[in-house]
Amino acid sequence: MFSVKILKLGGSGITDKTKPFLAREDVIKRVAKEIVKSNPKHLIIIHGGGSFGHPLAKKYRLKEGFKEKNQIKGFAETRWMMMILHKLILDSLISNGVNAVSFPPFSFVETTNQRISHMDVSILKKILKFGLVPVLHGDVVVDRKLGFTILSGDQLAARLAIDLKAEKIVLATDVDGVYTSNPKTNPNAKMISQLSLSRIKETLRMEKDVSTMDVTGTMIGKLKEMVPAVNFGVKVFLVNALKNGRIYKALKGLKVKGTILKP
Repeated sequence: MFSVKILKLGGSGITDKTKPFLAREDVIKRVAKEIVKSNPKHLIIIHGGGSFGHPLAKKYRLKEGFKEKNQIKGFAETRWMMMILHKLILDSLISNGVNAVSFPPFSFVETTNQRISHMDVSILKKILKFGLVPVLHGDVVVDRKLGFTILSGDQLAARLAIDLKAEKIVLATDVDGVYTSNPKTNPNAKMISQLSLSRIKETLRMEKDVSTMDVTGTMIGKLKEMVPAVNFGVKVFLVNALKNGRIYKALKGLKVKGTILKP
């Protein structure tokens, strides 16, 4: 089996979460160039929903599952807005020379109580063998208990890393890495350059910062999702998508400012 790399583009990096349906197109274009420069082979790209997916998912309470008919409209609207963001990313990747193909999780993933319980990666493996770059995203998916729910790109990245025995996951967000507290509100917050599995679990016992909550979780939520992958032996790099060159360096294995999660 070839060595797979997974790049997760956080919604906070590629969209402006303070304004509904506003993409950071300059960031998306630059990131596409960094991906091309890294000479991607056997790369999977996953992007979050940010200001395109989260407002509607929250409005219609889609993560909670099917409770009322009005949510069906929300299901369709949320997927449609995700497709608009998805197209922006695909346009940028393809126009810069990345052989990117859309691969929506809705079509091959099922969850049970919000956790992935079925995922057919056979076609994904074939796509990677062809040298194509599959592009996935956080999505509304069918749930065996709830009817449907929101599947986060973080959970998807970790599960794919395990199933495909990935070499690394690069999580690109809007901060430099994992901090001792929220760097957006605390100027004294210090970045942690390395986190072992035991320290990750210790961090998860810390109080959550509710000020940064969204429908798929905070940095604490990201760390929680990464535990199974790190435990499996996958290296996880957290870098800032808003800073030029960080994603390129992380994909290439070069020294880069950020946080490394290790077993």
